[in-house]
Amino acid sequence: MKAIVINGSPRKKWNTDKALQRAAQGFADAGGTVETVRLYDYEYKGCVSCFACKIKNSKTNGLCAYRDALRPVLEKVREADAVIVGTPVYYSFPTGQTRSFLERWLFPVGTYVYKDGKQVVVRDKVVPTGLIYTMNVPRELMANYNYDVILSDSAKSMEAIMGYNELLYICNTYQFNDYSRYDMTLFNEEDKRQYRDAHFEEDLEKAYQLGLSIGKKTRQIEEEQNAAN
Repeated sequence: MKAIVINGSPRKKWNTDKALQRAAQGFADAGGTVETVRLYDYEYKGCVSCFACKIKNSKTNGLCAYRDALRPVLEKVREADAVIVGTPVYYSFPTGQTRSFLERWLFPVGTYVYKDGKQVVVRDKVVPTGLIYTMNVPRELMANYNYDVILSDSAKSMEAIMGYNELLYICNTYQFNDYSRYDMTLFNEEDKRQYRDAHFEEDLEKAYQLGLSIGKKTRQIEEEQNAAN
């Protein structure tokens, strides 16, 4: 079983990357293999509303028809047994690169066709997914910004279309190596450092457990399919 890990952060070695590395290790420890993709390594657009994936008798087979640098990534994702996405939160939403990826990945798999009250999807099995958010906002203030509603929408879409999702919030992250270089009064560097030292390793363990859980779920689906065949 193989997972594709999608890093939606522009920063190569920081909070999101560390969390995804731990999630990838969890999936590997469940017996799987992992490939990591950094979205900021690619130049691409979000959905262009061509609706090729919605044409009657469409032959896109759940894959975005628009051809650009993201197309090979989407092809890998379509063949993956599990997908784990990680992104910072910028102005209450996933990064632009992440949002564009989600549009291009999920929209072609979902359809405008409903049968027995359920959306018809273009996939032959449940694909377990994970979504990890890293954010500067403390957990106790998430509700103040409606983050618990806004950010959960992407997770709900992933679950509805791919069949399964696990969601993790990593809050109150440490933003800079040296806060003195930046003009700000909103945050206290020492408070941030103390919180990081006390909690970030716990958050990374949660990321590991998410990856492990998704790996076990993927294995379960694989075994059920083999038994059915």
